[in-house]
Amino acid sequence: MPQTPTEAARPTVNGAAGAVTVSEVDPYYIQATGTPHDEVRRVLKYGETFAVFDRYGDIRPGGLGEDGLYHEGTRFLSCLLLRVTKKRPLLLSSTVREENDLLAVDLTNLDMDVVPRGVLHIARTKFLREGVCHERIRFRNYGMEPLDVPCSLAFEADFHDIFEVRGTHRNRHGLLQPPVIDQSSVTLVYEGLDRITRRTRLEFSVADVSITGCDAAFRVTLPPQGEMTVFVTITCTTGDERIPAESFDRSYNEAVGDLQRAKQTRCVIDTSNDEFNAWLNRTTADLHMMVSITPQGPYPYAGIPWFSTAFGRDGLITALECLWCDPGLSRGVLGFLAANQATERNAEQDAEPGKILHETRRGEMAALGEIPFGRYYGSVDSTPLFVLLAGAYHERTGDLEFIRSIWPNIERALGWIATDGDPDGDLFVEYHRQSSRGLVQQGWKDSQDSVFHADGRAAQGPIALCEVQAYVHAAWSEAARLAVLLGNPEQAREWRERAQKLRERFEELFWCEDLSTYALALDGEKRPCRVRTSNAGHCLLGGLVSAERARRVAQTLLAEELYSGWGVRTLAVGEVRYNPMSYHNGSIWPHDNALIGLGMSRHGLQEQVLPILSALFDASRYVDLHRLPELYCGFPRRPGEGPTLYPVACAPQAWAAGSVYLLLQACLGLHINGQEKRIAFHHPCLPGFLDEVWIRNLHVGSAVVDLLVVNHRHHDAGIQVLRREGDVEIVTVK
Repeated sequence: MPQTPTEAARPTVNGAAGAVTVSEVDPYYIQATGTPHDEVRRVLKYGETFAVFDRYGDIRPGGLGEDGLYHEGTRFLSCLLLRVTKKRPLLLSSTVREENDLLAVDLTNLDMDVVPRGVLHIARTKFLREGVCHERIRFRNYGMEPLDVPCSLAFEADFHDIFEVRGTHRNRHGLLQPPVIDQSSVTLVYEGLDRITRRTRLEFSVADVSITGCDAAFRVTLPPQGEMTVFVTITCTTGDERIPAESFDRSYNEAVGDLQRAKQTRCVIDTSNDEFNAWLNRTTADLHMMVSITPQGPYPYAGIPWFSTAFGRDGLITALECLWCDPGLSRGVLGFLAANQATERNAEQDAEPGKILHETRRGEMAALGEIPFGRYYGSVDSTPLFVLLAGAYHERTGDLEFIRSIWPNIERALGWIATDGDPDGDLFVEYHRQSSRGLVQQGWKDSQDSVFHADGRAAQGPIALCEVQAYVHAAWSEAARLAVLLGNPEQAREWRERAQKLRERFEELFWCEDLSTYALALDGEKRPCRVRTSNAGHCLLGGLVSAERARRVAQTLLAEELYSGWGVRTLAVGEVRYNPMSYHNGSIWPHDNALIGLGMSRHGLQEQVLPILSALFDASRYVDLHRLPELYCGFPRRPGEGPTLYPVACAPQAWAAGSVYLLLQACLGLHINGQEKRIAFHHPCLPGFLDEVWIRNLHVGSAVVDLLVVNHRHHDAGIQVLRREGDVEIVTVK
């Protein structure tokens, strides 16, 4: 079983003798203490439960150590190994179906004493539902002689908190109880230090099975062409929770029914390019899988395996990416974050009244306060993004009643922006960690080395990031528009004035004429961090910058120092901290590129979006299952090779999945006004590999339309209305 490294074995900065460990510099660094034993992972998720398997359908200890069955922030199964005659079977094929509902694995036997390989076919089928992992194993004898072979499933549960799995060291643990074994099942029990009992129950349908605390052994006895099916049900429960037993078939039929109901109301995008459709279909399935249902509505969890929980920033950006085609997701995100808005000061949680959540965690370490992330508010951008999304949601839907219901939360968020978010009153929102164990960097690039000056020196706080000011400007502007609709003209006037003053000060202090871009940040002494980064691309959002400077920033972003051929890097080649293998200083993030694309489009630079969409599409053609990961390395594109993968990137990652929707919107200059019941395309264009794009079942209020976008080349696309039901205007501006 994988073990947490001892202090002596833990990685050190620069490998120097006596140097501090990486985890001492950054306690939430995700460690890669080994190399992957299997280059491909198979991921399933349902609600608060997710699983990471290898291609065989096993949970295999070792490698990077992330394999497991997880529930509510804890690994409930850390080992599950199928063996036939004490050997691992031979892999034939392995895939997660396009809908992400099922893992299907085909195996066969290795050469045995009197039986050649390829006689016994083994089909493993797995899915998750309501805290349960269901598995069906079908054995079929394709030989001419009877078969009688011993099989086994080895299992183990370490009940490690997800933070311990990713490398955080713990000095104490709870107690693993003796396993409870009966004729057809075994229950593994852990009494946590948080006084919560966690149980993993494994049930086996085979009649003659020998069960111990770590193994279930049975024989597969088959005549020629005979078949045998074994069902394995793994149930994860906490406390007094009881999950009713359901059969494999019944549970799967219910899951299929849920999926079919979701499809009936979904906006469907299809194109003339089959490979692009594969990317779109995987994206749609990934987003459906990543969404968990909260009391306030749907919420996209951030990523698997490390971030399968509600993150404020990730949820807000994912909702914004999908807003034009799925506004219900934005409503769920806004409702959840409003319900979890900070109401009081708590330094250890970096909480201040009005601040919007950074993340929430379940699990033993969060419950005990070993990590501050049970409910944590250490992000500087979630609060303005909350207001920005509220305004965008209203514009898309015209749903003023919902805005009215969260208006007190919007006002409190703006109150934080104007006070605690701007303690020196210079209009710039900045951050400085209060929690002794919280995040040092509190923008989206939250690794400790991500904010620095041109000579590589770390910027000292309080830090005002450039992209945060763009979000703040948009927040004031959107709030002013909403205030007018809600009958508060004086409030609106004050907020518009704040936005205008912020715009003037931003241009004065952040613009770097010689770099043709905006500084990454201002440090605590208001000195600009004069480095070329992707952050400047976010400044094109929300009307903060002039058209002329927007064009110059776009040119800088698409120059070879920042644009690798696989997308825009987080940091330009030539900057002192540039490293294409780093998390934030030279890597490529799909969501970052999507926000840059939207910013370009809002300045009429749709043609500049085309290479970004093309780069991400090309990347999707190389990665497993057409699934864009959280990030990949920023090496220059090389002919005939795919992008270089980042070893501990989450996949799927919600905001990486949503990037294709936002980039399509940006290329098409698509703008939907629900209040005015209008769909507008501003200078629409498509990349050369897309001849046609169909947008079906697009809802605007009570109206619904089907549209066809035809690529006329020469950076021009035409719009055809295939169906229009209800009152909605469709406009093309060229």
